[in-house]
Amino acid sequence: MPAYSYTALDDLGAKHKGILSAESEREARRLVKDLKLTPLKISASNDLSKTLKIKNKDIVIMTRQLSTLLEANTPIVEALEITANQLTNKNLVYILLNLKEDIVQGKRLGNSMKKFPGVFSDTYISMVSAGDSSGNLDKVFLRLADYLEESSSIRQKVISALTYPLVLISFSIIVIISLLAFVLPRVVNQFIKAGAELPFITKFLLGISNNILLIIFSISIISFIGFYIYRNFVSDESNKIKVHKKILAIPLIGNFVLNSELERFSSTMELLLSSGTNLDVALDECSKIFNNKYLSSVIKNAKDDVVEGKDFINSMKQEGIFPDIFIQLISSGYRSGNLVKMFNKVSHFMKAEIETKRSVFLSLLEPIVIILMGGFIMLIVLAILIPIMQMNTLSLG
Repeated sequence: MPAYSYTALDDLGAKHKGILSAESEREARRLVKDLKLTPLKISASNDLSKTLKIKNKDIVIMTRQLSTLLEANTPIVEALEITANQLTNKNLVYILLNLKEDIVQGKRLGNSMKKFPGVFSDTYISMVSAGDSSGNLDKVFLRLADYLEESSSIRQKVISALTYPLVLISFSIIVIISLLAFVLPRVVNQFIKAGAELPFITKFLLGISNNILLIIFSISIISFIGFYIYRNFVSDESNKIKVHKKILAIPLIGNFVLNSELERFSSTMELLLSSGTNLDVALDECSKIFNNKYLSSVIKNAKDDVVEGKDFINSMKQEGIFPDIFIQLISSGYRSGNLVKMFNKVSHFMKAEIETKRSVFLSLLEPIVIILMGGFIMLIVLAILIPIMQMNTLSLG
């Protein structure tokens, strides 16, 4: 369906901009009026799925409101309309009203959400579809809201914890480059004019100083070429799987990546299975949430095993990459028919592991950065002080 961007005024005269899909410009103008806005300008836009983006916090608010209304036995059509009237994000209001119209016409909520892939993830849509089929939409929306909030909270914690070290690194790099490019050469020239013998450390840093622009340029070119080669290499899916498998084998980093991926996989599997999604469908949907393509391929193979009636645990175990406790708990849940409970346990275990390792890493990162940056600055200071001390020794002698 064509997309149209609009500029409109509300009852208070405030200007609003947004984008919506409509069969024609006339229909787009009518839809804007349905949002209780006065259209000023309507123009054709790009594909709605590529241009329409909603902030995560708005999705969380919408999801939680729908959960509350559905729990109070409000019909889904009314719940969508009430939620739309309470939201301030006009694009999200349009989406909800669009979903409401589709349901009135007899369409399923999950299928209607597929029109907005830039807003609703595959996992979100799968869970809504499963909840719609099983009559547990209120519980599904509640779980989704909790899941989205927790994911956002973890992301904010990491960003907050990394902010200071990154600022410190950036500032230190600027100081180091300034010392090498401007301070060191001027001081060393005075030593050379005085006939002082320069120690190795001073000569070494002076060589870096004299070629600092060339070094920065060379590093930039090498990085660009390396990135270009990597991009072309991993453009092939089989090569990307091989690279991502090797990443998991890197000490410390690989284990952290694996635990993070398995925590997200386990919590999503729990959500999908508890919503009534079949195991093969849940595995298929979860294979799409991995950033690591190797793990994604393993879960796809596991899904194929389920479809063929095989024990999907064996194929995962044979890869030799998954922690023993993960395999044991999932295997126990599969054989006892209590996968939801076991995925919940795995999720909590992995979450605790990640939090512990993240806390240790972030607590060590700051002092390590300070030591490394301080050590390099100390080298520059020594490169200046040693010749001064040598000159003082000679003058006293």
